[in-house]
Amino acid sequence: MPEEIKDNAIYTTSEVQDLLKISESTVKRLLKRGILRANKVGGQYRILGKEILRLISPELEQKSIKTYLKLKKKAVDVINKW
Repeated sequence: MPEEIKDNAIYTTSEVQDLLKISESTVKRLLKRGILRANKVGGQYRILGKEILRLISPELEQKSIKTYLKLKKKAVDVINKW
């Protein structure tokens, strides 16, 4: 059974390899091209789970951006009425 990717968990490159079933060179290529965003800690990459989820489900990211923009517009409308 596949492991669930938790959006706030932090993963190493080898964990990402296992989760996505891809090679080390593919992970490095994704990082180098900025397709998979990560932070470097002590010379090693650390990847947030939400970055992995964004990579495998871009429509989820688009949906959350739309929701955020709607909420922001409502907040701005309320503030402008003052």
